Amino acid sequence: MTDLKHVESWIFDLDNTLYPAKCRLFAQIDARMAEFIRMRLGVDNAQARRLQKEYYVTHGTTLAGLMIEHAISPDEFLAYVHDIDRSVVPENADLARAVKALPGKRYIFTNGSVSHAEKTLARIGLSGLFNDIFDIRAADWTPKPHLETYKKFVAATGVAASRSAMFEDLAHNLEAPHALGMTTVLVCQDADWFDDEPAAKRPARPGDRHGAHIHHVTDDLARFLAMVEKAAA
Repeated sequence: MTDLKHVESWIFDLDNTLYPAKCRLFAQIDARMAEFIRMRLGVDNAQARRLQKEYYVTHGTTLAGLMIEHAISPDEFLAYVHDIDRSVVPENADLARAVKALPGKRYIFTNGSVSHAEKTLARIGLSGLFNDIFDIRAADWTPKPHLETYKKFVAATGVAASRSAMFEDLAHNLEAPHALGMTTVLVCQDADWFDDEPAAKRPARPGDRHGAHIHHVTDDLARFLAMVEKAAA
């Protein structure tokens, strides 16, 4: 942990990073995306699912594809897909203690909305522990992993990239932070419902091989952050 002692800004993705993928919260969001496309574009289930995955791969998020290809209102889309049951998200007191103890400032950086982040953080027990939430609206609707979005985050928050750490469940979302000089931490998940997803959308799993843009890998975020606290003491 010696190479994390320089970190003064701690940046966390939300979905499948701060809660376990096995609770399948994002599976609900995923299903509602397909439902929205089916109803809004008047296509069948198979076509809706195909477009959902195609837009994710091509544009970075399904929302970005719908905005570009069909001029869909982002507010309409987000309100629909985030209308989900968050009771499946477990409270994590150990994670809350570890996040609260981190030296410096703490941020959420998500392709979702502020509303979704706040409601989900409340379920985990992380409300009030972050200095800011940088969401897809703040990014002008351009999602991670686009480099320009990370630059917008840095400009909006004033963090020093060389003294920041970024935590993500998607390995390719850490390429841009690494390029900017951030320390990168990949949070692995053990869940099987992603098997039919495009490779870019699958969270990392323990045992996966990773590129040089990944500095640390953990499958227990609370324990990893507790080790950071211990090393800093």
